[in-house]
Amino acid sequence: MPRSNIQAGCFSGLSLRNLLHRRCQSVSSSKEPFRTPAESKDIPRSVVGGVDLELKHHSNHHGACFGAQEDWILEPDTPPSYSASSFYEVEDVKDAGLSADIIQTIEKKVDELNPELRELSQEMLGHPELAFEEYFAHDILVNFMAKHGFQVTRNYAGLETAWRAEYSVGTGGRVLGVNSEMDALPGIGHACGHNLIAISGCGIAVAIKAALVAHCIPGKVIILGTPPEESVGGKIILLEKGAYKEMDVCLMSHPSAGAIGSVSNGTTTSSQTMYVDFTGKAAHAAAAPWEGKNALDAAVISYSAISALRQQLKPDVRVHGIIEGKNWRANTIPDNSRLTYIVRSPSKVEMMEVASRVTGCFEAAASATGCTVKIAMMSPYFDLVQNSVLGREFAKNARCRYDMTTHMAGSGASTDFGNVSYEIPSLHPLYAIPTEPNGGNHTPAFARSAATQEAHDATMKVTKGLALTGFRVLHDAAFFTEVKTAFENDMKAHAGNRRHHNECLIAA
Repeated sequence: MPRSNIQAGCFSGLSLRNLLHRRCQSVSSSKEPFRTPAESKDIPRSVVGGVDLELKHHSNHHGACFGAQEDWILEPDTPPSYSASSFYEVEDVKDAGLSADIIQTIEKKVDELNPELRELSQEMLGHPELAFEEYFAHDILVNFMAKHGFQVTRNYAGLETAWRAEYSVGTGGRVLGVNSEMDALPGIGHACGHNLIAISGCGIAVAIKAALVAHCIPGKVIILGTPPEESVGGKIILLEKGAYKEMDVCLMSHPSAGAIGSVSNGTTTSSQTMYVDFTGKAAHAAAAPWEGKNALDAAVISYSAISALRQQLKPDVRVHGIIEGKNWRANTIPDNSRLTYIVRSPSKVEMMEVASRVTGCFEAAASATGCTVKIAMMSPYFDLVQNSVLGREFAKNARCRYDMTTHMAGSGASTDFGNVSYEIPSLHPLYAIPTEPNGGNHTPAFARSAATQEAHDATMKVTKGLALTGFRVLHDAAFFTEVKTAFENDMKAHAGNRRHHNECLIAA
């Protein structure tokens, strides 16, 4: 895989618990507070359900954390997070814009699939796979979709672990897209809950198919099994290969820590990963250090310069990275060093401006030490443009049918689905699953949480809500027109970001 497609970082630091606690102490919730399941108290940190998740090798991904929970920000005028107004004004109605028969068909199908989906999730937990190694997940998910009557394409778009499944009824209908993620994290397995994302996508697609068939409604549903989100922008690769062109709308969801029974339609950050290689000259550190050019010094100077730069950055900007090297010895001047850095900001334009200042730190360090520097800028992840009409519909379903609380708190995390949201109307809600204290995404504790029945139950609620939302796109022409209008307005508002987006696609 070309390094230009490598993107380190994704959904970590998703916990909203502290944020909600700080901002909403005066708001009471009818939900019972989460109690850590007794069965999880004594489970080793690298084990889920008795399965050792310790992976025996490293990937090229350097786990990107999005800061402590205390770093999460809500604007001062943000409504209380447990109120309906903090998400969308939704009516206390339960028709979901669909007939009772259609609703019953979709919900019944998800209920019927529940045991199978739970089994798929547990199988993925027992076989965590890293970037572009999701062969087991690829096979079991493709087999599941084929079993339920979908036309499947293995090794889709020239990617060994990508797949596509589709089902259509009649002609002239609209096309709904769904995503299923599959990749795990080094050493800690499915600590971002991609096992839940995978089964939710499958459940949505099969439920949509059932309703199309049962009610003779023309339309098509396409589900993509997307390769790495954690370390490589798999959806960006698929975008470039035209995998999303046929879709009118695309949906997916993501589990997180947070207030139990809550769901968010907030946005995520835009991010840019860069790999920086300094090359110096080796020398004996005691006998003739003046003959060397210290690449480690260049890395340390860069690190210090970026740390100083943070004082001049806005509170919602993140710059974080690590230093690595090969064959270092204390008595030898290091002739090499590598830094992996990620810059994040709420907007693509601002992120690029900050990235330019960060690259200046690397160039200055090279000049100061006499080293040479090579900076590889990876394909950026864009901020998530949540479609307001789809979001309002999903919020209504979640709140009125499934007794979930809704809010609009955003995330400091990044996702390659953000790039998709600049191409077609999209929705990517975050939903809370029960977690241990300080056990948010990208921790061993979250891998344990993603294995629980409570997490699965929350996923099934979201699956039903998204399936109802997606089916309305296929069934209700006026609703789809609203969705398109909202998307067009969003793209006008994000015109600067979209220009940068197109430039990146051309450069790629």
